[in-house]
This record gives sequence, C-alpha cells and structure tokens, in this order.
Amino acid sequence: MSPQSPRSGERSPGLFSAPAFDGIVAYCDGGSRGNPGPAGFGVYIQDSTGSVLAELSQYLGTHTNNFAEYSALLAALDFAIAKGHKSLRVVSDSELMVKQIKGQYRVNSPELRPLYDEAKRRIARLGHFQIQHVLREKNHHADRLANVAMDRGMGRAPAVSPAPGPAPSAPAPSKGVMLRGLVKNGVVHVLGGELPDGIFVKVIPE
Repeated sequence: MSPQSPRSGERSPGLFSAPAFDGIVAYCDGGSRGNPGPAGFGVYIQDSTGSVLAELSQYLGTHTNNFAEYSALLAALDFAIAKGHKSLRVVSDSELMVKQIKGQYRVNSPELRPLYDEAKRRIARLGHFQIQHVLREKNHHADRLANVAMDRGMGRAPAVSPAPGPAPSAPAPSKGVMLRGLVKNGVVHVLGGELPDGIFVKVIPE
C-alpha cells in the first residue's frame, strides 16, 4: 500500500525544523598563564539576530584555567539575569565545564564546587538555558577578550595615554609600514615601536 500524502493543512513529520532560538548567546572563555597563574575571562554576548550586546573581560588574579572558565560562565549568567533576559545559550570550549553543568561529569574540585553551585542557582532563575561545547577556534571572540584581561592584569595592555616624560613617544607607523615583533605567551611584542589602540595589523610568520 502506498503511503498517504498529508491532508491539506497537516504537517508531515520531519519536514519542519524546531523554532529558532530567540534568546541571547554568550561565548565564554577563561585562561590562566601557568595554571595556576595570572588568569582572566572573556564573554562575548550576542542577541538572536547576531548583534553584539556586550563584551565582558576581567582579570582574576592567580587562579587555574577551570576557575577562569567558571568565572566566565557566572559573568554570562549575571548579565542575562541583570538585563532581564530569560533565555540564554552559553558556548564554551571547556569540555570539562560543559559536561559538569550538564551533569555528565562530577565536580570533585574544592575550588570549583562553589562556582558550580552558584552557576546552578543562577541557571534556575532563567526560563531557558542551554550550554554547548565547541572547539577553541570557534570561540575566538571570547578567547581574545580573555587574553585582553590577562594582559591588562599583567601590565601588558597598552596605556590609554602616553606616560609623561622628556622624550616624545615614537610616532605611530603609517599604513603599509612593516614592523617586526616577537611572540611570547601568545602575545605579539612589537620591536622598535608602539602601536596605538584600535589599529589593525596583519601578522606574517617568518
């Protein structure tokens, strides 16, 4: 017997996808240079259309990578609650944290347990919550913000204004000028000059 076609007005199962997610999305990342060492987190938050709502970045002092990852999650939850968003999806490259929040891994660390418990309390205040693991290269915005936080805490971030002194600061390079630099701990240190905030650079490995 041949399968029957759906009657007018009926929907065939499998032909229609689930409704689109209409909450906010928080890309979270945390890092520690030394583990434990100087730590920081970054959170990049978008609405359902992809528009950027916030970029959060904070230096945490000396902590582990996992502590920083949980701190990023707590910051995302705090933002959603404070701004009245009831639906939140978190994207993180920390497989450990994602599986712990989902209940797939136990939380045995005395350092992480209070952070986990607080995260669960905040999640319970939302109407809808999802958490998703992605590879690190899919989380580059949050990774960038976490590194900004660590740089700032370690005194590596560029100053807002030049320090006073008898000698003027070196002029900013004009467009197209090639400078050399050295990469150390994931940070590019320019040799023989400084770059102003907001300038875009192209890095070509030698």
